[in-house]
Amino acid sequence: MTLSPIGPATRTSALLLLGLAASAGLPARAEPVRYAIDPHHTFVNFEVRHFQTSTVRARFDRTEGYVVLDRSARTGRAEIDIDTASISSGIADFDKHLRSADFLDAARSPKARFTGTDFSFEGDRIAAVAGSLTLLGKTVPVTLKASNFNCYDSPMLKARVCGGDFETTIRRSQWGMTWGIDLGVPDSVRLLIQIEAVQQQQ
Repeated sequence: MTLSPIGPATRTSALLLLGLAASAGLPARAEPVRYAIDPHHTFVNFEVRHFQTSTVRARFDRTEGYVVLDRSARTGRAEIDIDTASISSGIADFDKHLRSADFLDAARSPKARFTGTDFSFEGDRIAAVAGSLTLLGKTVPVTLKASNFNCYDSPMLKARVCGGDFETTIRRSQWGMTWGIDLGVPDSVRLLIQIEAVQQQQ
């Protein structure tokens, strides 16, 4: 039997077939995934010292927004709107004062917005989100440190859910909120944010 020599065209075809076979075993590049904020599991809490004695706490009860994660590119974006009138401390008179022009001025500034543009990862988990907080018409850079970040399949929502706890400390005077500082009311405010967001259909 005489074997025919392998020509250049045959070798090229063989290499293409080998390349296709090899690439078939590689995972496809993940696409960015969009998540909608779950308002029942997303709250912005704050803590402030009361004349360097006890700690005063309150939270905003209404939030909305979205998160987009691109795990393969290790990037993301988030926009979370906070209803400033939804502040709740459990003390009606205190809440009324917080909503007033001395602090949140909720009548004229009904929403605050956190925009996250720079996501830092440790492995597959979010470690920090840098961005900005817009409040009282002013936008100031802030960075949220993440903990307990996790994703799970929700048996109630029948969908993938991701979230975690985030925190930062701000100076309220950066947004022009200076009432009481000269009386000893702290400028420093600790924000504690719990977030869960539901994966949307692609």
